[in-house]
Parts: sequence; C-alpha cells; structure tokens
Amino acid sequence: MNQSILTYDYVIIGSGFGGSVSALRLSEKGYKVLVIEKGKWWKPKDFPKNNWDIKNWLYEPKLGLNGFFKMTFLNHVTVLSGVGVGGGSLTYANTLPIPKKAFYNSGSWRDLADWETELAPFYQTAYRMLGAAENPSVGPADKAIKQLAKEIGREAHFKPTKVAIYFGEPGKTVEDPYFEGKGPDRTGCTHCGECMTGCTRNAKNTLDKNYLYLAQQLGAEILAEHKVTDVKPIDNQNGSDGYTIHFETNKMKKTVQAKGVIFAGGVMGTMPLLLKIKDKSLPNLSEKLGCHVSTNNEALINITSKDTHQDFSKGIAIGSILETDEHSHLEPVRYGHGSGFFKTMMLPMAYGNNIFIRFIKVVWEILKAPLSFLKILFDKNFAAKTTVLLFMQTVNSTIRIKKGRITPLKSVLETGKKPSAFIPEAKVLANRYSKIVNGKAMVSFAETLFGIPTTAHILGGAVMGKHKEEGVINANNEVFGYENMYVCDGSMISANPGVNPSLSITAITERAMSKIPPKQQLT
Repeated sequence: MNQSILTYDYVIIGSGFGGSVSALRLSEKGYKVLVIEKGKWWKPKDFPKNNWDIKNWLYEPKLGLNGFFKMTFLNHVTVLSGVGVGGGSLTYANTLPIPKKAFYNSGSWRDLADWETELAPFYQTAYRMLGAAENPSVGPADKAIKQLAKEIGREAHFKPTKVAIYFGEPGKTVEDPYFEGKGPDRTGCTHCGECMTGCTRNAKNTLDKNYLYLAQQLGAEILAEHKVTDVKPIDNQNGSDGYTIHFETNKMKKTVQAKGVIFAGGVMGTMPLLLKIKDKSLPNLSEKLGCHVSTNNEALINITSKDTHQDFSKGIAIGSILETDEHSHLEPVRYGHGSGFFKTMMLPMAYGNNIFIRFIKVVWEILKAPLSFLKILFDKNFAAKTTVLLFMQTVNSTIRIKKGRITPLKSVLETGKKPSAFIPEAKVLANRYSKIVNGKAMVSFAETLFGIPTTAHILGGAVMGKHKEEGVINANNEVFGYENMYVCDGSMISANPGVNPSLSITAITERAMSKIPPKQQLT
C-alpha cells in the first residue's frame, strides 16, 4: 500500500542531537519540518525498571525487541547507540564536556575554519538549551576516582561533570525552569543512577524536553516508528528541485516530498542508509562516504567491588571526570540498582598477543577463585557493586565502514593502528582502581577473547573536507554534489574529540543551522 503525504520544506531523518537542533532552528526560521524517527516515543513512565527488561530496553525489531538501546557488532568494534524520539539522549550518560584544542586542529576539518573560536558561542548555546549543570553529588565511585587521581599526581585534574540534568529539590516537580514557561515541567534528580536505562524521574534533560518540545510548538511534526528506506532527487540529479523520501512502518510504504533533507540518524543510522542508496539514488555522494570513522579509542572495564558496605549505583550515570594525561580521560560510570544485564557478557580482563593466550589466562583467573567469579555472575546486587570505567583518548586511528555481504555493515582498517581492547594505560588505571575499591576487573567477552573493543561514541563516516575528494560534507554540513542536503549527527565529526561527543554534535549543528537563511514569506 502506498500513501503520499504533504510536502515539507525539510525532512529530518533521525531525532538525536543533530536532528533535534535542526528541527527547532529550522522551525524558528519559518520552515515546515517533518522529523522521521524509527524508534518509539518514550515517556518517563514507559522506561524499563532496569536493563533485565530486555524487550523494553534493547532495540532489535527483528527479534521483537523495541527498546531504545542498540548494540551493533562490527569487525573492529562493538557499537552502543540510542534509538527513539530523542535519539542517544534517551540512553546517554548526560555528560557535556568541551573537547581540548587538539580536536579542532586535527582531522579532515582542521583547515576549514578556526573551529575553537567559531564553535565557542554555539557550545554556550548548547549548554543553555540542554540545561547543563555541574553535578552536586559525590558517590562512592567518584570518591574512588578522586583517590586514584591523588595517587597518580593528577588530583588537580579531577572535577565533577557538567551534565544535562535538572537537580533542583530531589523528587519535587516544578514548572519549566529553562524556557520561561514554554517547556515541560521538570522534577529534581534523586541520584538513582538510572540515567542510561531511561530516566523515570523526569529529571534528565532529554531532547524531547527541550529542542524537540519547542520545535513542536512551532509546528514541527515528529513521526515515530517509521524507517526511511530511500531518498531520491525529484528531477535534477543535484536535488535542486527537492527530494522524494521513502519510508515505511508495519510494512506500509509511504512517501513524502521536501525541498531539503537532513540526515541525522547517528553513525549507525546514517551510514547504513547512505551506503545502501548511494549507487542508485544518490550517485553524486563522495567516495569518502564511510571513511574516517573513529571510536574515541575507548576502553570499558567493569570493576566489581567485593565490599558490601558501599552502593556504587548511587549518583548520576557519570558524576566525575579525570584527565589522566594530556590526551586521555577516565570516567566512572554507574547503572541504577538492579541493572545487571551486562554481567552475562563479562569475562575476567586478560591481555595477551593472541586468543589462545588470553583464553588460558581467563580460565586461570576463574580457576584461581571460582567462587568469586560465580558470586559476581549471580549477584543480584551487581549494579550496586560495580563501576564501569570509561577510558577515552584523542588517538587518531580510523576505520572505514562499508556494506557487508552477510551483515548490513562491515568495517575495515583505514589509518593508524586498528582499534584495540588492550590499552595499557587503561589496564594500569583499572588495576589501581580495583585496589582502591577491593574489586575485580571484568570486560566484554568480545574484548577478552577477540580483542574487539566497545564504544559508545562511534564518530565519522561523513566527515568535512574542502571538496568531495576529501570529505562528504563542507564546513557548513552541506553534502557535496547535492543542494539542500545536510548531515548533522555523529557522522560529521571529523576528528577524535577524546571525550563524550554529544555537546559537540549539538554545537556543530547549531552552527550549521545558523548558516541557513530564514524562509522567505510571500506577501
């Protein structure tokens, strides 16, 4: 069944940080906007109590899982991402750091602008829109990180995070505190640690409570649970006459026409779509599509404490950050009480040159203390005893994402060393933290056995360049070869920030939207 709906000025594919900013700013300029999101609408009461509610937490529709948290397994990395109205904001850890100078002076975009200066005011706008505030609470994990900072002589480089959370009075609901009454009511954070499994307290400043909420008041439409399958120029090959966007829901196919299109589905949404339609529908796309993908050079290490007198689940998802050296950061991550699903994927941390050596080390670690391993595996209070150490570096190694033959996507090594689960600095820090909290280090089985790291911050694939031989988009996020077509999500990030990228995606999109003139109104 085919169904044609009204024509729009812009169709935005995806509703994460880039898509939501685009929706509001274009609506403010008088454009008629439609946002198409493949995930669901989520209200605080709809979120699962913990991540054992797999059906309502994980996103994999083919398996009947309709949550908001997605895991994608590539050759070189396991990618964690968010799906739903609000995109990654539904499941991210709220953290909003501004990258250091190296971010602006490296990668394919480095000579296109004075990025540090250009983006400075847009970072401040993003802070205001996202309701950024410094974390006022210090939990056991944060105290342990502060002690670690002191031990390695970096105490001056430890600080609370700046986060997108309304703190206020815990549990107390107030009228919109951010947008002069134009936004929704907010409720003070209770520091329950459940930020990443969906905030049921109405304290997390997800995008449906700011950018998208305000965009809707200006007439923007949001179509949830619809997946875009194709984008084609209407007549001229460069899209100057507009585009036909094909999408579907429950096997019902629909189309809509728009003057412009903004791809904003995140790397795991935008890359599969563009790679799929490039040859037939958008042949002018740069051959650099899928290139310069970075993983933030991350390590995720679970440290489960043997002590019972401390509750590591108390606080916000990431309450503090430690700059361990000029290029590296360490953050203690927590899940709320009862969210112990990831322990089913964990094995003891083991380094080695090949899978055989690592397997032997894993077996040895288990045999040395089998009861301790089983206790972790079956402990109902896993989240209360566990800290996930998130280690990030500004190391510029990259991979390329391509269409796969067996799976939708595959990755190949592009520049520098391949992403590795074995980062010596991370191991040293994890061991030090383990001693402080009397804990045991565990990592994903994919990391220990196959050396495949995990990242929550995959970036690139549609990076900036001077021309289409260098990148997919220009400095204003416009796609080379097409008119009124933009990429505004993590795919546009053209260098490794080395920190959580949500604020940078927001700021860069704010800048891109500022370049689009207001719609000319007929008089």
